[in-house]
Amino acid sequence: MNTLFYSMLVFVAACSYGSLATIMKLGMKEGYQVGELVASQFIFGFLILVVLTLIFNRKKVAVKSIRQLLIGGVMLSGTSIFYNLAVRELPASISVLLIFQFTWIGILLEAIADRRFPSKEKVFAIAVLIVGTLFAGGLFEESLGSFSTAGIIYGLISAVTFASYIFISGRVGVDVPVFTKSLTMVGTAMLIVFMVFPPTFIGEGTIVGGLWKYGGALALLGTIIPVVFFAVGVPKIGTGLGTILGAAELPAAVVASVIVLQEQVSWLRWIGIIIILLGIMLPQLRFRSQQPSRRKTVSSKV
Repeated sequence: MNTLFYSMLVFVAACSYGSLATIMKLGMKEGYQVGELVASQFIFGFLILVVLTLIFNRKKVAVKSIRQLLIGGVMLSGTSIFYNLAVRELPASISVLLIFQFTWIGILLEAIADRRFPSKEKVFAIAVLIVGTLFAGGLFEESLGSFSTAGIIYGLISAVTFASYIFISGRVGVDVPVFTKSLTMVGTAMLIVFMVFPPTFIGEGTIVGGLWKYGGALALLGTIIPVVFFAVGVPKIGTGLGTILGAAELPAAVVASVIVLQEQVSWLRWIGIIIILLGIMLPQLRFRSQQPSRRKTVSSKV
């Protein structure tokens, strides 16, 4: 399996994350609280991963690897908690802009870890993504007044935790079976989420009363697909490219809101989406263009 395949896995994972906001809005329209939706997401996600792990991954894992993966779970929970707090305090477009800072933070983390300055292509791709985000996030259409300082801090923390989660997915526990790796991180995240959003609805009939629809959808698109696909794809393509592909989250969020919620999107935001997609494609085009030269080099040696 080539790099393009693993890139597609990460791309799909990011698109899955992008659909969460739409599902959350649908759930809240039916009267469910943010805490109930987030907690139910991790409950269903954890249970599904337990089943998958028991079926496919029975290999014993070193305790050291499990300890390292706990950090990934902390970062995963931080992203869910702080982003939702940011959404509560700020306009949605500003919250998206804040969490989207994970793009350059992820590149910075990779540069620090590898002690190597990012390539010109990655720097250019990040610049393109930031410009696209400004348009797609609707910043130029917002009347910028005074925003909550706490909300801005929450949004920036969520960007740091999301970038750290992607980084850890690509660097830690690479020898651990994918479902075991995902289960460890999701289980850790679930315990931390419960501290912030206690699942008091368990036993009250809320889940069987309808919450299961949203909890199940959030678990599939926000826990199972992205966590597993990130765990498989990021170690193969690297943290930097994984972070860039993660930018697909915003276009997916806008498209989902248009299709499901029938929200109106201005032409400026569509331009932003196109710019973001171009920024995602740039590293892929560079990789594809380098493949023929690599093959020539190999054949000449033979």
